[in-house]
Amino acid sequence: MSGPLVTPKLVVRSADDAIEFYRAVLGARPRSRYAMGGAVVLAALDLPRGGQLQVKEADDTDPAPPEGGGGVVLDVLTEDPDAVMGLALDHGAVKVFPVADQPYGARQGRFRDPFGHQWIVGTPVAMTDDEVQAALDAWSRHT
Repeated sequence: MSGPLVTPKLVVRSADDAIEFYRAVLGARPRSRYAMGGAVVLAALDLPRGGQLQVKEADDTDPAPPEGGGGVVLDVLTEDPDAVMGLALDHGAVKVFPVADQPYGARQGRFRDPFGHQWIVGTPVAMTDDEVQAALDAWSRHT
């Protein structure tokens, strides 16, 4: 193994509901689930395009995000962000920003899942770094 591998571990209230949400919305496949005293201490979910997401029940050591979300936003690249947003909303997520064409060449939107985590769903950015910066500079002059 060379270099670190980063796997997000989301702390949630109601881990089994979160596992079902991530299965339905992201296509995650449960790999393992460990519980202690009835609480999920670790569930590993395989993601369709590789990688893994972990879930654990909130406790005194690891609190869930506050209402409105925390300081982490997860980014999901997809060919159809509108469909992913629709699934998320159908399964109890709240729209933060609608899916729309962005001035930096991606189609993106953002939702907050029922467990307080925010997700950007979008297509890959289709511009060079310099083009993205120029688009953002132009956008900031008009906002």
